[in-house]
Amino acid sequence: MYEPSAPTPCPPPPERAAEVRRRFAEEVRSERPDLSTLCLLVGAAADGTLDEAGIDAAQVELDELAGRLPFRPGGPRAWATALGELLGDRLGFRGTPAAYQRLESSLLHEVLRRRRGLPILLSVVWVEVARRAGAPVYGVALPGHFVVGFGPEDAQVLVDPYDGGRVLTGADAETLVAGATGTALEPSMLEPADPVEVMVRILNNIRAWAAARPERSDVALWAVELSLEVPSHPARLRYERAQLLVQRGDFVGGASELEAYAELIEAVDEAAAEKVRGQAMAARARLN
Repeated sequence: MYEPSAPTPCPPPPERAAEVRRRFAEEVRSERPDLSTLCLLVGAAADGTLDEAGIDAAQVELDELAGRLPFRPGGPRAWATALGELLGDRLGFRGTPAAYQRLESSLLHEVLRRRRGLPILLSVVWVEVARRAGAPVYGVALPGHFVVGFGPEDAQVLVDPYDGGRVLTGADAETLVAGATGTALEPSMLEPADPVEVMVRILNNIRAWAAARPERSDVALWAVELSLEVPSHPARLRYERAQLLVQRGDFVGGASELEAYAELIEAVDEAAAEKVRGQAMAARARLN
């Protein structure tokens, strides 16, 4: 059942935030990152009220939901139908246009509580519940709209958790891609997304949410700091973090980060590096 949420959550105190970042970095760089753990650590970075007991409770809820599925219902389509009946029909997990306006829609513990979320977080619920039950399940990162796949490539069944777990035809998937990008569906778009890919997309969504709300630079900062912990992250994230530090009044920290970024890019773009150094000087000047 839908529950109105409290005001947008606020990040935890610095000591807790540092511990969450450390654990996130450890998990995202591990040999086999756990998607639900990563999502719940993102939730802990966003919401200072999400403690260890709350993280454990969310994991237990995913386990309990998996226990409510039929035992080995059959092939990919049977699994897809069983998940849709449980999560979509009986429990009411689905998306709404309003979900795109709320930070909670990107936080797994809130999506479990409210049963509303963005397509990618609802897909995380589907994947984590189905995986615990033994289903051949994975996320599928279609451009602009995340969905869930069951079964091997030659017998793949796609479902849309945002639409309550509706089973998609090939034409449905083509329409989703065309609506998001104006281009045709490519076979590579239907490949399983690994946990790190999913996490990068979630953090990108959060950064986009915060970018549209300058008053929530606190959210933008922790989201970019977690993004920096992901292996092979874009170097420009350091520039983004530097700008946020300056915006939030940490002129020394921001200037130092700008200078470090300038050194990083100088070999490939000397003019851009000089421009960034000028921004660092301007940031330091604001201390006077």
